[in-house]
Amino acid sequence: MRWLSFLLFLVLAALPSPCQVAGTNFVPYGLWSAAVLAGDSTALSALYAGPAPRITSLNGKTLISFQDEVAFWSSLKSKGLTELSAHLVQEGDPQPRVHVVALELTLTLKDSSASHKEYVSLVQGWVHQGGDWRLAVVQRTPAARLRQPMGNKEIYPVSADATAEIADAVRAASASHKRILLVLGGNWCFDCHVLDEAFHSPEIAPTLDKFFLVVHIDIGEMNKNLDVAKKYDIPLDRGVPAIAVLDPDGKLLFSQKHGEFEAARSMAPEDILAFLHAWQPSS
Repeated sequence: MRWLSFLLFLVLAALPSPCQVAGTNFVPYGLWSAAVLAGDSTALSALYAGPAPRITSLNGKTLISFQDEVAFWSSLKSKGLTELSAHLVQEGDPQPRVHVVALELTLTLKDSSASHKEYVSLVQGWVHQGGDWRLAVVQRTPAARLRQPMGNKEIYPVSADATAEIADAVRAASASHKRILLVLGGNWCFDCHVLDEAFHSPEIAPTLDKFFLVVHIDIGEMNKNLDVAKKYDIPLDRGVPAIAVLDPDGKLLFSQKHGEFEAARSMAPEDILAFLHAWQPSS
């Protein structure tokens, strides 16, 4: 089992990379994605290593059974899967018997009336076994309506002066007649990254950019800018990201009281758009 521990180390090492390019040319992944698109559980099962691959959540804390993994992917076709595309986050250096890919998958599912997209972040560790490539280690997120970023960019500048940034936003909002979104959180917060990714998505960005200015407020390890949270009546113990909405003159219109965005990873684009439409300027 030493090779499995080493492969798991390689898989974990792949996660923090900021690199992102289109697709992977690794042929076994192509066979795997084709089996997913076809909903072929037999073909999928044949691509996993024996006697038992290690399959977990992306953080490695929750084990997923082999049967549940195959069922998850093979059932997508019956749920309306029509397209599966991949962005390659990182691909391991070429090895004769080990290959690691970290991917962000976009799933397009269509029902009788419309189509929508779901996202899965996925790391696959392949080994050469019995003359063929087999999946020995897998880590993934559940399918979600918002993209689940694998990188860890700095969306909360740790050296920023929150009071000065809010003042600058009020001046800019007064001139542009936009409202201000204060988003409190930290770079350690996965849901903060999910929300920020959503803010830049083609579904949400046009509305956000037209009606709002966004100010990110760093709360450190729940020990920074607490005066800002208090001023805008945001109970941080209900979770982050936490949002307040200000008028162009800086007047508080709304503050998050019940952790509405705390589980951003479970939200859909229409949830965020409904919030933005409810608080956009009436004009």
